[in-house]
Amino acid sequence: MSLLAGCSLVERVQKFGPYRVNVQQGNALDAESVARLKPGMSRSQVRFLLGTPLVVDPFRNDRWDYVYVYYEAGSLVEQKRISLFFEGDTLARIEGDMPAPPAPTSDVPGTTSSVEPQSPAVPVATPVPQSPGVQP
Repeated sequence: MSLLAGCSLVERVQKFGPYRVNVQQGNALDAESVARLKPGMSRSQVRFLLGTPLVVDPFRNDRWDYVYVYYEAGSLVEQKRISLFFEGDTLARIEGDMPAPPAPTSDVPGTTSSVEPQSPAVPVATPVPQSPGVQP
């Protein structure tokens, strides 16, 4: 009888298994930072927005690769990749997982919104000026 009880205990222990830690690797690519990338930006501006690239090919220094992966309990949950191509010191093109363009809001000059202000006494938000090192 005790031998049978031992077999069922082994099966239960195998179901639980070892603890697997959550692993985040690479550059965390948030949609806001990636959306701010524009062709014509310098390498230092790109590095300011996204950080140092994960992969820089020593034989082709005109390409930077940003990779982000997230494993939860040993299984892949999220993966993003962006490749930036430079001509000289300026950003020429962007390839990879790009976020959808943001919806227009009334806070940005030149855009429209379907929501009208309730009364003229409501203050209107003014856009925050960009830092001089980053182009809008």
